Amino acid sequence: MPQVPDDSSRTRRTALAALGLCFALNMFGRGMSDTYTVFLLPLQRDFGWSRSQLTGVYSLYLLVSGFTSPLVGHVFDRLGPRWVYGAGLALLGAAFFLSGSLSGLWQFYVLIGTAVGVGAALTGMVPASGLLSRWYRARLSTAIGVVFSAVGAGAITLVPLSQWLVEHYGWRIAYRALGALLIVALPVMLAAVPWRRIATGHPGYRAEVRETTSQEGWTLRAAVRTRIYWAMGQAFFCTATGMFIIIVQTVAFLIDAGFSPLAAASAFGFVGMLSVASVTGSGLLSERFGYRQTVSASFVGTATGIGLLMLLSRAPSTLLLIAYVVTFGLCQGVRGPIISSVCTRHFAGPRVATIYGTVYAMNALGAAFGSLMGGVLHDLTGNYRTGFVVALCFVALAAAPFWSVPALRNFR
Repeated sequence: MPQVPDDSSRTRRTALAALGLCFALNMFGRGMSDTYTVFLLPLQRDFGWSRSQLTGVYSLYLLVSGFTSPLVGHVFDRLGPRWVYGAGLALLGAAFFLSGSLSGLWQFYVLIGTAVGVGAALTGMVPASGLLSRWYRARLSTAIGVVFSAVGAGAITLVPLSQWLVEHYGWRIAYRALGALLIVALPVMLAAVPWRRIATGHPGYRAEVRETTSQEGWTLRAAVRTRIYWAMGQAFFCTATGMFIIIVQTVAFLIDAGFSPLAAASAFGFVGMLSVASVTGSGLLSERFGYRQTVSASFVGTATGIGLLMLLSRAPSTLLLIAYVVTFGLCQGVRGPIISSVCTRHFAGPRVATIYGTVYAMNALGAAFGSLMGGVLHDLTGNYRTGFVVALCFVALAAAPFWSVPALRNFR
């Protein structure tokens, strides 16, 4: 657990409350969004829509989330966490609940694609990074890693839950149940969280914040002129592209390969569960072995996991599935907290959430591009193998900046 350099028990409790809030909102926001993977086949079966049309919904969600992230960072810097998180959870709950009554493809694009995209941005890593930077300094990498692990926690809990709801009650009831869960959680969150204390930040850092606020510091215009800014953008974009060519269709791929729907959803969830441990530890590993070394090892593991999926497409077996889950899961998401930590530390100041929002947008844009590309390649080829090869190419492009850009390669 990240340490807070203060002896006050109240300060420690508030810092941990901020960490817990960021974790919970990321788990629900991103975890709920990832449940779309289990709705793909039921929607295709009921409405006859093509795979690219369905993955296009998820791609729009990622695009909207990406384009909204810079604005979310600006709003967070201005209004603070209560308004941002409250609006995000309300929007997610309404979108999921209403989706249970939809019948047209365009309606899914509006609610799941657009509304969920905005809601996920409002509850995601941009406000979380801005809030955590107010409470943590030396162990900021570890704190961000803990919050990034919420994505895996959401996958292991919400994806199998959604699959169970779909199998027993149908996709419409499943959407309404997930929406009702978020709607009920909203007033609990608004009443239980000490918003004013959390927004204020660590008392030991307030003077520092006032000092940096009175100075010019980093601006977005200055940040985009640096090479490290675009290096992080490339790493985020290409990583997300390679990963989301795979992730969005994992459940459908495993079902097509001969595994049961529940086994496929559970495998997806276990990948997320393992990523909880690896993402949480990414900060500690990068502090111990270095950012470049940790990231490079994770890219090798990701490429190995994609290779195992290629083998599964030719010779399905439980042993290969387990190997994929372990290898891919232990590396999934490791890059996110590391890049976020580098960004928040390098561009520290009163505008850090705004700057990070634009960098994080490249991650969302890459995820949208990869999601759509995976669906299109499947429709064109009738299989998943071409998508796997393209994903490997993007993984290589994502790793390149950590070796070719001096400012990122030598970052400490």
